[in-house]
Parts: sequence; C-alpha cells; structure tokens
Amino acid sequence: MTYDDLLKLYEKAVVKYGKEAYRHISSILIQAKKQHKKRFKGIDHEQSWKAFKGKNLEKLIQYIIVGEIKNLGLDVVNGSKLERTLCANLPNGLAKVKRNLFIDYGIYGAHLPDVDIVIYNPSNSKVIAVLSVKVTLRERIAQTGYWKIKLASDKLTQHIKVYFITPDEDGTLSTIHPIKKARAIVEADIDGSYVLSEKELETSSKVKPFSEFINDLKKLIK
Repeated sequence: MTYDDLLKLYEKAVVKYGKEAYRHISSILIQAKKQHKKRFKGIDHEQSWKAFKGKNLEKLIQYIIVGEIKNLGLDVVNGSKLERTLCANLPNGLAKVKRNLFIDYGIYGAHLPDVDIVIYNPSNSKVIAVLSVKVTLRERIAQTGYWKIKLASDKLTQHIKVYFITPDEDGTLSTIHPIKKARAIVEADIDGSYVLSEKELETSSKVKPFSEFINDLKKLIK
C-alpha cells in the first residue's frame, strides 16, 4: 500500500461526491486499511498502519489544498522538510521561510515548531499559517496549543495562524456542551480547527467544516 494507492481512493471519492469528498476521508482510510493489511508481511499490522495513516493523511491534505492556495498567490511546504534540511541546503526562498518560523529559546537556541504544513507567501517568504494534521485531536492538540503560545509570544512570529486539520474520528469536536478538554484547547488556545467528517458538527468561530478553510484563508490575507 502506497500513498499513490490512497490518492486513487480519494480521487474515486471526488468522482462520486464532488466537493464533499473531504467528508468521506474516514471511509477512505477504512478502505485503505483493508488494502494495506492484504499487502502487509510483518508482525504488527496495527502499528504499521498507524504510521502509514498519519504520514499519508498529511500528504493527502496538502494535495487537496495546494491548488487553491497557489491560486491565492501563496504556497506550501512540508514542515518536516524544513526541519530536516539545513538552511544552506534549501532554496533561498525556503531558507527564509525556515528562518521566519524559528522560535527563539535564548541560550538554548532557535527551533522550529512541530507542524505538518507551512503556508507562506513566496514573494517575501512570510509565513502566513501552519497546520497540524492528525486523525484525532488526542494525538497532538495540546502540543499544537503550546506552539501557538510560543509563536504568539514573539513579535516576529505573532502574526502566524495555527490551525488543526482532522477527521476527528473520536468525535471530540462534535459538540460544544458538554465540552471536552481537546475542544476547549481548540477554542481557547489555537486559531481554529477544520473537520473532515460526515458526522454532525456543532460549529463555532474556531471549529468549522474543512470546506470553510480556504475562504477563511482568503479573509486572512486581505
């Protein structure tokens, strides 16, 4: 099972559901898991699948949004690419993006936040927003809240928006009352979360369906 196989399943969903295909990400992942298991030859399939799902969901979200983001005059880069590549080995524009994202820890150096996708302006390398992409909120929402606080604490990075993109498979974001801890973190500590789900969603200014992400990004850069 490869990312290309996952992408083919998504494209089939696009043919069937059109712009609503994003709502069926969890169903697509269920299909992908069955294919993955058929081809798996190791001992611990669940662990292997978890790693595959996390890594490739991130790639799929980037694939879904990159065209519309470029239409806005912006671009995206994978956070791990910035993390693992020295500035000297990056194209000049991306080296500046990396420097513009650094968090200063004083005598402990400058370090990048742990984010999956970085949205930036290619004309000046200004970072507009960073995205964490996870299947459930419990995987990294508190950490995402921490990075928002750190970015907001420095005047050089305080403008950067921090968003969480998720299928929310455990339903943490589905209701406001009674509110769960992870949703409280979204509402209080980050700039918002966009949900790819068929389930009913009690929305707010911080929790919205994924279909609203690009429109909100348009408002942000006006």
